Amino acid sequence: MSTILYPSPIVGPIHSRRLGISLGVNVNPSDGKICTFDCIYCEVGYNASRRTTSPRPTRSHIAECLERKLKDMRAKSSALDVITFSGNGEPTGHPEFLGIIEDTIRLRDTYYPTAKVSVLTNSTLAHRPDVHRALMLVDNNIMKLDTIDPEYINKVDRPVSPAYDVERIIEDMRSFNGHCIVQTMFMRGTDDRGRDVTNTGERFVNPWLDAVRRIRPSEVMIYTIDRETPCTTLHKATHDELNNIRDRVAAEGIKCIAAY
Repeated sequence: MSTILYPSPIVGPIHSRRLGISLGVNVNPSDGKICTFDCIYCEVGYNASRRTTSPRPTRSHIAECLERKLKDMRAKSSALDVITFSGNGEPTGHPEFLGIIEDTIRLRDTYYPTAKVSVLTNSTLAHRPDVHRALMLVDNNIMKLDTIDPEYINKVDRPVSPAYDVERIIEDMRSFNGHCIVQTMFMRGTDDRGRDVTNTGERFVNPWLDAVRRIRPSEVMIYTIDRETPCTTLHKATHDELNNIRDRVAAEGIKCIAAY
């Protein structure tokens, strides 16, 4: 399957199946990917085939482009539900991420005060004080936790750093004291080497649910493959599988939405 790269620094607006009408902010270059994960389901593609030759956009450039876009959208009376940080890799890796978030909140308050600010993060850099502070500032701190099984993580999420420790990630999520949304990809199929990567069974769901109980997030978002992926042997989880997992989270008193 083919994969895509997003423009930088502004994307859309587009309609997000989980967030509504979303204006994207891509703090990574438009010609490649910079990420601390190398997920086999990433719509942007594998890190090795997405090497960038351009620098990240600066804080000032992002603010200028975002203000121009918001001003234009408001002049046209365009609807906007959320400003979302995602794009070509991990957004929290930008060295000016905290300042960028502060600028974004200021601009949101000026042009679209009812819109939310969301960050989609793989959670690997949440231990950094500036990143932690930035994620506390946004409305929707959406943090990835696909499983707590290290073998699965190394097959599917493929952290760049050998020091990745899922227990530390869970503790980082807990440190937000409920100001986080756990985001989990459930799917079926095999990886490029033919190894099973289905994570909808009890072996994966039960320990993951235990971790969710420990984190006590404000919400859980579970979803499945919706766009083209670099690994061609991946398949959607079924509606019944997602509904069952959703209902089990809800039974814990935690809001959960499923995107099919």
